[in-house]
Amino acid sequence: MLIDSHCHLNYKGLIEDQHNVLERARAAGVGLMLNIATRESEWDAVLTTALNAPDVWATVGIHPHEADEHPHVDTAKLIERAAHPRVVGIGETGLDYYYDHSDRQRQQRSFRSHIAASRDTGLPLIVHTRDAEDDTIAILRDEMTHGAFSGVIHCFTASGAFADTAMELGFYISISGIVTFKNARDLQATAARLPLDRLLIETDSPFLAPVPHRGKPCEPAYVADTAHFLANLRGETVDQLAQATSANFRTLFSKVEGAS
Repeated sequence: MLIDSHCHLNYKGLIEDQHNVLERARAAGVGLMLNIATRESEWDAVLTTALNAPDVWATVGIHPHEADEHPHVDTAKLIERAAHPRVVGIGETGLDYYYDHSDRQRQQRSFRSHIAASRDTGLPLIVHTRDAEDDTIAILRDEMTHGAFSGVIHCFTASGAFADTAMELGFYISISGIVTFKNARDLQATAARLPLDRLLIETDSPFLAPVPHRGKPCEPAYVADTAHFLANLRGETVDQLAQATSANFRTLFSKVEGAS
């Protein structure tokens, strides 16, 4: 069984055909999907999808792009919504200095609010980071001094050194379809050496469709293509990779296991 640890089932490109998207994922061997929230206005829809499909779970969070528009979403609000049985993670959150769609200080405040919610609830943190490695690590390190929390660096594209530091802090690393791209040599080198017990896979659908689906809306079924590529890259069988990444997901997102 494969698990898509990060998808956006309620985004344009998937929502119009969501029933068939889910059916195609199941046919491809995807046993669980984590439907990720990025803004408050979509929390209810993300949760409804999880309520309607037993193999879909939900998160609550504010993407760093949305930090300017969500100053009112604080730790208390995240904790309140995370109490729902189908909500199993906090995020996605983090820092994005590539686009700077939100003020960097507001991004950092939002990130820390999410970390506090993760710490309080015991739910893992889903971290987005782009062109912000130093500040992301600095905040994670600082917040760890206030109490431990767990999480995943999603859609990993950062440096190998960043991966090593994140794993030292107890984080998992999630690999998306980007690893299949021809120009992703540095990412491939890092993905090839990541410890199997710290690895997750994802689609980030409807974005970043892997080879051979480039140019199409990505969907959870395509995590199988990423798994095949990654297993070959690492010298493992697909079954080995699937079993390990699924076990890692259940370890990190332990609320899924407790509710099963």
